[in-house]
Amino acid sequence: MRLKNSTPKEDYKIMVVDDEQGIIDSLTIFLNKYHIQGFTNPLEAIEALKHENFDLLVLDFLMSPIHGDQVVEEIRKFNSNLYILLLTGHKDLAPPLETIKRLDIQGYCEKSDKFDQLLLLIESGLKSVEQMKTIQDINKKLEKTYADLEDAYRGTVETLRLAVDAKDSYTKNHSDRVSYYSVLIGKELGLSEEDIRTLRDGGLFHDIGKIGIPDSILQKPGKLTDEEYDDIKNHPSIGAKIIAPAKIFNNILPIVKHHHERYDGKGYPSSLKGEEIPLFARIVCVADSFDAMTSDRSYRPRFTLVKALDELENCKGIQFDPVIVDAFVHALRENMETVEKDLNTEFIHRNDDNFSEPATISK
Repeated sequence: MRLKNSTPKEDYKIMVVDDEQGIIDSLTIFLNKYHIQGFTNPLEAIEALKHENFDLLVLDFLMSPIHGDQVVEEIRKFNSNLYILLLTGHKDLAPPLETIKRLDIQGYCEKSDKFDQLLLLIESGLKSVEQMKTIQDINKKLEKTYADLEDAYRGTVETLRLAVDAKDSYTKNHSDRVSYYSVLIGKELGLSEEDIRTLRDGGLFHDIGKIGIPDSILQKPGKLTDEEYDDIKNHPSIGAKIIAPAKIFNNILPIVKHHHERYDGKGYPSSLKGEEIPLFARIVCVADSFDAMTSDRSYRPRFTLVKALDELENCKGIQFDPVIVDAFVHALRENMETVEKDLNTEFIHRNDDNFSEPATISK
């Protein structure tokens, strides 16, 4: 049975559940400064809680057809935050302390002709509810502020990424193509959508550290000196430092830092070997190397498609993970027309060799 209420004075909603009508009537009068809704049937109360929001529940323990602890058991299946006070005819009839803790019942009170103690517990409970709401509101505002900061930081890093591509006309759109190839490999390996998104972002930002490398080195037409090559080798670590402060980039940090590791352990910056190298970094390594080989560089013209794939094949187990190379080659074979269309290239038509049956690459 659901009871109508008088106009409340304070903006809190309290549910009272007791199978004795007189208790509900008394509490409704005693608590008339709040929004009060009373139920004599605990099953109806459970249904009401599924569809309405209440700040606090005052609940009798010994009821029919189910007891108060059983009511809370059902409520906690869909509402873990409701503040609950349990009423007992006598404290010896209250449920065990272990049950009260397990069900997160915030307090209990013995029934009495005087409701002073209950009122104190209710007012204390409502203060806790209000504090929790305040904390939740603050957290939401902080989350929004943090999201805005992350968006701004991501925008800044995106600008830096584009600046890296713009530093060298030979590698224009390089990071976009590396991202594309990395996704192609990830799909061929059957990775999850979340992993595919990580590869997409990792490919886009893998060379962000080159913003810290002088143009005179990046665009040098001839062979680099040992000192210049050492400078180039710093760009993964520089990139990792750039993106590390933003939590949104945590998942691509291993890609940025380790995409120049080699399968034989002779790469940089950490000389990782084999599967010590993060999987996504191994994938981007293959994609990055392939795009570098099939792009015109300041120090050499681009490779033909077959020559680039031969190079990947020859370096399996040395520079590249063999499984990833095989996956990439297979994915290219199966999707060549789509790849050419997506990247606006003519891989097949700018090669003297027939890619459909290259001698050194097995299907």
